[in-house]
Amino acid sequence: MARDPRIGRFGLKGFNKPKRTPNHPKKSHIVLSRYKEGGKFKTKLLRFGQQGVRTNQTPAQRRAFKARHAKNIARGRKSPAYWSNLVKWKPSKTRRK
Repeated sequence: MARDPRIGRFGLKGFNKPKRTPNHPKKSHIVLSRYKEGGKFKTKLLRFGQQGVRTNQTPAQRRAFKARHAKNIARGRKSPAYWSNLVKWKPSKTRRK
């Protein structure tokens, strides 16, 4: 398997390893997603998350996000909503009162 040049260009650790992008004007994270489709592996560069926005402040916000994006989260690794769900909307990231 040849190494993808986008890994080095964007400073990623590897496939399916999200990274923060603090200097990007709009998106807060990037990931080089690798998934299997039709018997072949495909890669897709995804940016997700709005820069400078507080997410996952309360359990109600998390439930609303998951309800709003349920179809896209179910698409799996080829969807930015899937990665946002993993990285930004974990229960462990919810602010405690």
